[in-house]
Amino acid sequence: MAPMPDDQNLTAMRAYYERGEEEARLADGAAGELEFERTKEIVLRHLPPPPAVVADIGGGPGRYAHWLAGLGYQVVHRDLMPLHVAQLQQARAAGARIDSAVADARQLDLASASVDAVLLLGPLYHLDTRRDRVAALAEAGRIACPGAPVFAAAINRWAMRLDDVLRRRRYQEFPNLETALAPLERTGRITPIYPGSFVGYTHRPDELRAEVRAAGLHLNSLVSVEGPAFLLGDLPARLADPADRRVVMDTIRALEQVPELLGAGTHLLATAVHADQENPENVPARSRS
Repeated sequence: MAPMPDDQNLTAMRAYYERGEEEARLADGAAGELEFERTKEIVLRHLPPPPAVVADIGGGPGRYAHWLAGLGYQVVHRDLMPLHVAQLQQARAAGARIDSAVADARQLDLASASVDAVLLLGPLYHLDTRRDRVAALAEAGRIACPGAPVFAAAINRWAMRLDDVLRRRRYQEFPNLETALAPLERTGRITPIYPGSFVGYTHRPDELRAEVRAAGLHLNSLVSVEGPAFLLGDLPARLADPADRRVVMDTIRALEQVPELLGAGTHLLATAVHADQENPENVPARSRS
């Protein structure tokens, strides 16, 4: 994860991740499962076939890196948190082709046009200024081969109200929670609201579109990852039942690009390529036969 310029927020971010809970987040509960499965689905729509090289920038403890390596991809993993790099290295399966190191998403140690796809599924959460977010997006574009897809995830501006207030009812434990959300929803900046709470930055859909374009990238699609499905009180049971799971996933797909509903989920995912390298088929040039 790339750092925030604000020292207080950077300290809070480090404290949050150094608890080590990120390693299990995408496998812990139905909401994490839904985010993981949907992100994989969206990414696979545009990835070239293995053994292409995929850069997982801000990849945390490596859940997506391991998934990609398991599919036969060569994975380059970079993250700001030494703990995350250590966790990936410790859990790495024998023979998995994952090159992992500590790095800043705004200034990577990778050559230009050296990878066939870039996952930027975390850095935009923790870059407090537009300049830094655009820099991270541009850096992802720099290391991508001509026509290679760049996947950039963002937290929806209203995610905490939907998740912490409406779904989890954390106002029962923290009575001032709703009041504290007002400045967040105005500025996008998540400051520590309660002990152990997430810190970072949240996007409006149009803001993410504008930053992708400012980085010299062409936006192919912008989708809501989970849509409103994460709010279902019986989501675990629905995902466990094959028929109900199909309905949940098909409904999310049907709504994923509806403009009026992009803010109804917790995460946004943009798919882009260099503006001067736009590929109508969404296939990296060097992977074509």
